[in-house]
Amino acid sequence: QVQLVESGGELVQPGGSLRLSCVASGIIFRSYVMAWYRQAPGKQRELVALVTSGASTNYADSVKGRFTISRDNAKNTVYLQMNSLKPEDTAVYYCNAVWVLQTYWGQGTQVTVSS
Repeated sequence: QVQLVESGGELVQPGGSLRLSCVASGIIFRSYVMAWYRQAPGKQRELVALVTSGASTNYADSVKGRFTISRDNAKNTVYLQMNSLKPEDTAVYYCNAVWVLQTYWGQGTQVTVSS
């Protein structure tokens, strides 16, 4: 049974930082492309960042220079370090795992940026 379990979302003030974690089980983690997506109310889900099995990374323009994605294959975990948070970063953040035709999603974690 495949599970992706996110954690770390909470209410934070503008300019603050958060680190999201996603622990995977039931997959050969090191083989998967891991990504973070987010979905704000009334908007489509969008890609935030991804890290390949070779540790190459890619980011949405809106988060470049502020967010950092990383993976720890020994812990089956992918992280999203979010700095200089803005109110427009408010969304449910989802962990995603992809390998060939297989794709899996976590249940999401809420990030709210507000004063």
